[in-house]
Amino acid sequence: METINKVEIQGFLGQDAEEKKFESGRTLITMSVATNESYKNDKGEWIKNTTWHNVTHWKNKKDSDLSFLKKGELISVTGKLNTRKYTDKKGEDRYITEVVAYKIEQVKVEA
Repeated sequence: METINKVEIQGFLGQDAEEKKFESGRTLITMSVATNESYKNDKGEWIKNTTWHNVTHWKNKKDSDLSFLKKGELISVTGKLNTRKYTDKKGEDRYITEVVAYKIEQVKVEA
């Protein structure tokens, strides 16, 4: 049985996206996207919870202009969830979970 790994989020960029160019000619874009959810607690008070998502995207020739990836922009991201392991400077194993995006779009907010 085949399984599906698909993630869709819509949120605000916490800072301008960063581009890192490699000698191979490939470009990696990294960004942090905030999503919010609200709920009522036991006392009936509204609580707002913000979650920050690490997002990476390998830029390719098919990509449209991504210059809109600026702090505060509302974007929609479609991709897959990926967890990777690395060893820190102290020799300890660390894990990072990120959304590997294959589609990023600017969300137009109508007034």
